[in-house]
Amino acid sequence: MLILTITEQNIDNHLIPILAQVSDPEIPVLSIMDMGVVRSAIIENDVVKVQITPTYSGCPAMDVIGDDIKKALQEAGYESEIELILSPAWTTDWITPKGRKDLERYGIAAPLEAEADKEALLGEKKIVKCTNCGSTNTRLVSQFGSTACKAQFQCNDCQEPFDYFKCLK
Repeated sequence: MLILTITEQNIDNHLIPILAQVSDPEIPVLSIMDMGVVRSAIIENDVVKVQITPTYSGCPAMDVIGDDIKKALQEAGYESEIELILSPAWTTDWITPKGRKDLERYGIAAPLEAEADKEALLGEKKIVKCTNCGSTNTRLVSQFGSTACKAQFQCNDCQEPFDYFKCLK
C-alpha cells in the first residue's frame, strides 16, 4: 500500500491546518487531506495554488471541493487558484490511516488491497468487515452503494447493511 506523506504531496506546512478543515462533501467525517485528493498546495506570489485529484473521473464532488477550498483559504486571508489534476489517477492507497479509521467509524468499510477487493466483490471470500459488529460473515448485496465508488454489503450476523469503499487503483 502506498500512502504519500505530506512532503511527497508538496504541501506548504502553513496550509495543512486550513486544508484539513475542508471535508469531503460525500463523506463529511473525512477531510480532503485524509482522502488524499490534495496533490499540491503552495504559495506563489501571494496566491495559494492547490492541485486536487478526483477520486474518479467525473466525480461530482470536485466542484464543491474546489469551492470549499477557496472559501477556507479566503477566510484565512489567502487568494487561491484550484487546478484539477487527472494524472496520476487517484487511488485508495492515498487515503490516510486516520481516514481509514474514520471511514469505519462512520459506517463505511475501508478499501482492501486490490486482489482481496476483487475476491470480496466477486463473492469468493468473506473478508469485508462489518462496520457495526466487526464480523467478516458478510455478503455483497450490490456492486454499487450510495455512490459509484462504494459497494453495498450486509452482515449475516447482525443483519446490518453497510457500504464498502471499493479499491481503486
